[in-house]
Amino acid sequence: MEPVNLAKALTTFDALWSPRIVTSVNDYDVRLAKAEGEHVWHVHEETDEFFLVVEGELTIGLREVDGEREVVLPRGSVFTVPRGTWHKPHAAPGTAILLLEPTGTSSTGDDHDPVPDHVDSTTGHRWV
Repeated sequence: MEPVNLAKALTTFDALWSPRIVTSVNDYDVRLAKAEGEHVWHVHEETDEFFLVVEGELTIGLREVDGEREVVLPRGSVFTVPRGTWHKPHAAPGTAILLLEPTGTSSTGDDHDPVPDHVDSTTGHRWV
C-alpha cells in the first residue's frame, strides 16, 4: 500500500472514457479517467455516481422530472448524480475525473443509449 499521486497516474494511460481503478474503499472503486467530448446517456438504477473534476471542466446533462438541465463542474468541483437519474457527461479537452462507484459498476450504467466507439463500457481497469 502506497500513496497514489493522481497527476502521475494520469501520465500512465491515454485512453479516454476508460477508467482506471486507483484504489478501493470498502466495496467501492476509486476510478480515475481522462475524458474529452461526449460520453453516452446512461443510468445507474441502484447507485449514485460521484464525480470529482481533477483537471479541466466537465458538464453533466441530467434528465429529471422537470426536464433536462446541465451542471457545469470546473476543476476541483464535485457532484453526485442520484441513482435512477439518466445522465450524460461531456468533457472539455484535457479533462480528468475521479469517480467513486460500487465495485463492479459499469461505466455505461444499467441502461444506456448506443455506446460510441470512443467510450469504454467497463467496470474499470486495474491501474498499476
